Amino acid sequence: MIAQLTGKIIEKQSSSLLIDVHGVGYEVLVSLNSFFETPDINATVTLHTHFVVREDAQQLYGFTRVSERTLFRHLVKVNGVGPKLGLAILSGMSADDFSACVRRNDIASLVRLPGVGKKTAERLVIEMRDKLTEPQNAQDEGSRRSQTNIGILEEAESALIALGYRPQEASKMVSRVANDGLSGAEQLIRAALKNVVAR
Repeated sequence: MIAQLTGKIIEKQSSSLLIDVHGVGYEVLVSLNSFFETPDINATVTLHTHFVVREDAQQLYGFTRVSERTLFRHLVKVNGVGPKLGLAILSGMSADDFSACVRRNDIASLVRLPGVGKKTAERLVIEMRDKLTEPQNAQDEGSRRSQTNIGILEEAESALIALGYRPQEASKMVSRVANDGLSGAEQLIRAALKNVVAR
């Protein structure tokens, strides 16, 4: 199974990315949430993937966050929800927002998702409730503890992007100060901005 890809983005569409991994191009289907979190063409990206093999096709689904892939894997196990609908659901709301809807039995919000009718929404709440007893981000806690620095770097990059910097530029800014012994995202952001001013 292909569980993760790291490579250069050579094509970017709203529903898929073409990733060059050492000369091999992988077409990866992505949710809109993941799409908006990926950098520009020619930048390097890491995606957590889920490989689906059918009689008529082999498809690779990619996610920028482990929590989103975890939710996708739960979704496709629900009766009547395949990969296509699972991806549509994750394009309509974040993993945490979906989990919150399930926990509070918010059928109305789920019905507003593309392709989700009332019966499907009710089924999602019933079948997903036990799997989503806490926010998806909390389910990643074990793996994130071993990737604390990565999480801090991503948080700092996201903040810089929100301030108007391009994703690739934000990544470079954070990388320049990442090894200066800074312990939190806020410190990284301040150092990155100071570094830009000093240049």
